[in-house]
Amino acid sequence: MVPVPAAERGKTAMEASGNRFYYKQNRLKKLRAFCYAAQANSISKAAERMFLSQPSVSLQVRALEQELGVALFERRGPRINLTPEGQVLYALASPLVEGMDTLPATFAERCGSLDSGELDIAAGESTILYILPKFMQAFASKHPGIQLRMHNVTGRDGLSQLRADAVDFAVGSMLEIPDDIDYRPIFSYDTVLITARDHPLANKRKLMLQDISPHGLILPPKHLSTWRVVDLVFQQHNLPYKVTLEAGGWEVIKKYVGLGLGVSIVSSICLAEEDNLSVIPLGDYFPKRTYGVVLRRGKFLSPAARRFIAAMDPEFFANKPRARGRAD
Repeated sequence: MVPVPAAERGKTAMEASGNRFYYKQNRLKKLRAFCYAAQANSISKAAERMFLSQPSVSLQVRALEQELGVALFERRGPRINLTPEGQVLYALASPLVEGMDTLPATFAERCGSLDSGELDIAAGESTILYILPKFMQAFASKHPGIQLRMHNVTGRDGLSQLRADAVDFAVGSMLEIPDDIDYRPIFSYDTVLITARDHPLANKRKLMLQDISPHGLILPPKHLSTWRVVDLVFQQHNLPYKVTLEAGGWEVIKKYVGLGLGVSIVSSICLAEEDNLSVIPLGDYFPKRTYGVVLRRGKFLSPAARRFIAAMDPEFFANKPRARGRAD
């Protein structure tokens, strides 16, 4: 047997170590490509997110499938879906990839600073206008190095962005909560009737639902939850109602109520002292409306996201039961 010189033995060991390191680094790339594709149900969207070509991401996913000896995706045209084996791998790999992606910010926070990073928040118009401003202002002042992005979306689009990890979390109101989503209520608001000051209902001390029935309502579009709740309550009491104007946004609705074009049933979240309107409680018929944080279940939150949520609710990260079914 020919002896190997000590220098060569050291070189061989270093090369082997380097190969192992490269292998692990390459595996992380493949896992990131796999997780991004799973979140978007699309190889091309994963490629856009990674700033790579689509063939490059496809090769990484196929290499991972060959390494594990299983098919991770069912491919149907441009859309892909996880196989059962893919679902198992995603549950294992997603926290690892998210942890690596947020490592710099997590490290900075552990060292006592939060000087850089990004924070994406999805919310509807009412949340953006009435809940978030003071928290956004305080956070931006305290952490000027964090790039804030606000996504103005409807509920369905917000859930899509959560599932694709396009946003860190959402803030809004939920009536029905899917199994893969966590909803933690933080804020609560009464449901009220608003009228012009000179409207016949403006000075009624005790308002019954049948008193509202003959008057035209101004409501948001039908696909939004407010209309569904109003419809459900009137049906439960076997009372008719009529909508004289469909308008988007609470500010628009308040404007036209003030002009005497109808009355409206709104959440008190949108009311301000300067509004020249009569406000009549409807707590006997309508539940309080909650707003809170909406998360993809199992989501790994960045330090910036955790800091923002804790500012809204200091007790948020204490052990709390998950909200299920219909929210209040």
